[in-house]
Amino acid sequence: MSTAAAIPLDVAPAPPPPITAGISKRTLVGFVAMVFGMFMAILDIQIVASSLRQIQAGVAASADEIVWVQTSYLIAEVVMIPLSGYLTRLLSTRVLFTVAALGFTLTSLLCAQSSSLDELVLWRTLQGFIGGGMIPTVFATSFTAFPPARRGPVTVVIGLVATLGPTVGPTLGGFLTEQFSWHWLFMINLVPGLAVATIVWNCIDIDKPNFSLLKGIDLPGIALMALFLASLDYVIEEGAREQWFQDATIRNFALLALVAGIGFFWRVLTYDKPIVDLKALRNVNFAMGSIYGFIIGIGLYGSVYMLPLYLGQVRGLNAQQIGSTMVVTGICQFLSSPIAGMLSSKMDVRKVLAIGFTLLATSFYISVPVTADWQFDQLLVPQMIRGAGLMFCIIPITSLAMGTLPAHQVPNASGLFNLMRNLGGAFGLAGINTLITERMALHSRVLYDWIDPTRPEVQNFLTGVGARVAAATGADPATAGLPVLAATIQSQATVMTFSDLFLAMGVVFTLALLTLPFVKRPVMRGAADLGGH
Repeated sequence: MSTAAAIPLDVAPAPPPPITAGISKRTLVGFVAMVFGMFMAILDIQIVASSLRQIQAGVAASADEIVWVQTSYLIAEVVMIPLSGYLTRLLSTRVLFTVAALGFTLTSLLCAQSSSLDELVLWRTLQGFIGGGMIPTVFATSFTAFPPARRGPVTVVIGLVATLGPTVGPTLGGFLTEQFSWHWLFMINLVPGLAVATIVWNCIDIDKPNFSLLKGIDLPGIALMALFLASLDYVIEEGAREQWFQDATIRNFALLALVAGIGFFWRVLTYDKPIVDLKALRNVNFAMGSIYGFIIGIGLYGSVYMLPLYLGQVRGLNAQQIGSTMVVTGICQFLSSPIAGMLSSKMDVRKVLAIGFTLLATSFYISVPVTADWQFDQLLVPQMIRGAGLMFCIIPITSLAMGTLPAHQVPNASGLFNLMRNLGGAFGLAGINTLITERMALHSRVLYDWIDPTRPEVQNFLTGVGARVAAATGADPATAGLPVLAATIQSQATVMTFSDLFLAMGVVFTLALLTLPFVKRPVMRGAADLGGH
């Protein structure tokens, strides 16, 4: 009798096992809490973005000083992210995440109680450093706690949270500030933070601490890494504002970053127990995913930074109005994430990335004709396309980078992967600020040169506007129109600058798209498929 004949033909195939197969419900509950904790940490990067003016008034800071409320958090987080892999192995996932969640909650309370800029920046620095331990830990846990066949939906959820946090940050922050006060930007973390810490402590038990790692701990490596990343991030964040190397402080920090960076990489490559293991970069898929993660960081943080600037400076919207406008991107990210996840599991990830890069480039190109009169309707389609494009990038990039690594490399590699995305955002913001400074100066100069007071059009404008202003205020009609003309020039120069920014961002993702044909198709078989060994 043949084998085929022995199999009943009317038996339906067994349904696929549920996502919880291979993982206990207790661990699943703990992982959900970890994802929410990661969302809080990522959200707090941008939750202050649309409320800086209110915070500035609350702590009596100048316009140049208040940016440190964001910068301090980013710098501290960048230092912590690569360190998290070592801390996970040393303390265990359960202990590290619980301590990070409690520390993040406490520093959030201290931020809300701050009465001066110095005090607020200190607590924001600690908040960013401690909260930075939660982000890569979640990425690592998704690849160590879940079996390979169940990682698709998990990757979708994590990718959605990683991109949704920065997008909805200004929306939520604007609402809280307008309805209550800027203190609630931080107070909102208290109850969820305590809940996350409690659930993770009671539900997560997927690994054990390894205190033997304390023997031979690479303290010089930690110091060099902190100096290198903090100095580099400071130069990137503040360089454009301080005219780059024309400023002595920027030059000094750039030199410190160079020296510390050389020392750090020498230490990592020569010490037998380095604080950060770069061996994961030998995996071609991980290296590719990290590079594309850097690029997506530019688009993610750059777009969230540019749009509030436009809405505030050109349209004059308040924090809540800015947030209400930007919520479209978050909604479209949420709606497109299942589609992006499904395609990432069934298609060549290069094709999914091509869709994502194309959507992102298109969203920026169709924003190039921006004017000072654009409202919600004109911004709707670009934001919808951008939201979908982000999900079609981050989900396949995460799978590409983390999906083929041995289990013992995942915690450390997760820190490197998240670091690349954050550095991409930092470099992107630096480039945007540099373009704003240079293009604003150029467009203002061109417009002022073009407006010749002897031209009939200019004379008619000044006469008409001057008469109306004089009638309303009693000012001298001969000069009353000049401030209005200057404000008009400034507004138009600003709009032209944002048009240049949208074009530049579109070019970035067009170039990323053009690199895909040169990338070999990744083979998605990894350590987890080999039993994690």
